[in-house]
Amino acid sequence: MLERLNQAMEYIERHLGQSVDVAEAARVAATSEYHLRRMFSALAGMPLSEYVRRRRLTLAGAEVLAGRDTLLEIAVRHGYGSGEAFARAFRAMHGIGPGEARRTAATLSSQSRMTFRLTIEGGSDMRYRVVDKPAFTVVGPKARVPLVHAGPNQAIIDFVRAIPRADTERLEKLSEHEPRGVLAVCDDLDPSRAEGTELDYYQGVVTSAPAPEGAATLSVPAGTWAVFATSGPVPETIQYLWRDVFTEWFPSNPYRGRPGPEILRTRPSADGAEADAELWLPVEREQD
Repeated sequence: MLERLNQAMEYIERHLGQSVDVAEAARVAATSEYHLRRMFSALAGMPLSEYVRRRRLTLAGAEVLAGRDTLLEIAVRHGYGSGEAFARAFRAMHGIGPGEARRTAATLSSQSRMTFRLTIEGGSDMRYRVVDKPAFTVVGPKARVPLVHAGPNQAIIDFVRAIPRADTERLEKLSEHEPRGVLAVCDDLDPSRAEGTELDYYQGVVTSAPAPEGAATLSVPAGTWAVFATSGPVPETIQYLWRDVFTEWFPSNPYRGRPGPEILRTRPSADGAEADAELWLPVEREQD
């Protein structure tokens, strides 16, 4: 998988001066566009679109300092429709406008080319199982919240705290199928997975019962799920599990992610400092 991902990175590098076709990059990587974006974000720590933007502005910065072409020629060559749009993007990355950078021979930022390599750290096992599950329905309160990669998500905390305890207890009694209990369900995430982009968050259960008053309904089609188990301090252990699944498990196993909700089942300790957790991710087998 990593070798194919690096071939996709080479394709992107060759097409920085054109329109980068992410679907074609995914074909080079022998995977889906959805999974390529997820894999890249987890491995690189930034969305693929942000990496492409930073690489283009790195090359543009070198051309600005070289002084051979006009700023407008450089802007157009790197995909900007106007000098103003180029100047805004240039300043956002380099902290200085292109005209001033050329006049003063300023120090600019640089986004290095990325390649991915497998390293062995710790050699610990990852507990998982693969489940083929028929279509099911999640019901429960729903909110639109921002994506947070590290640390507590205050929007989710505030949303869950505002749900009356009696409503949560009634909801839990409706749970009928795996994963059982009240679940944290994330759906409709932005493909970039960028920090601060929004997603649908459900505090719900898997059930065939009608949704209670005020609750939302999420219909989930039949498919295959990879289920990962972990235990430890929250939220760090769960966030590390999400990271490790995409940086370690997917590159080592014949599966890729597919569109669908991400489901987290947690059982907190008495003091709430630790938890046992199961992470359900929609997957499909890679094509041979």
